[in-house]
Amino acid sequence: MHALRQMFSRRISDSEVQEVIARGTIIEEYPDDKPYPSYLILGVVNSRPLHVVGAYNRDEGEIIIITVYEPDPDQWRENKMRRR
Repeated sequence: MHALRQMFSRRISDSEVQEVIARGTIIEEYPDDKPYPSYLILGVVNSRPLHVVGAYNRDEGEIIIITVYEPDPDQWRENKMRRR
């Protein structure tokens, strides 16, 4: 539910999230997250950089979207791939 609210308030569509997941790059991994390991994925959709944080449930083969946002340029450098 959190991710859907964030997507709506930030005007990020389902199709944009799907594109980031399909074509983006994993830039951080969180293998110890519970109940499933999660990943920060960077993608650019229509010249708009987006970060998607998703957890991967390997048993069910599903990605659970945790949050989606535009990276803040004050916190990210190198094409939104590295934290400042």
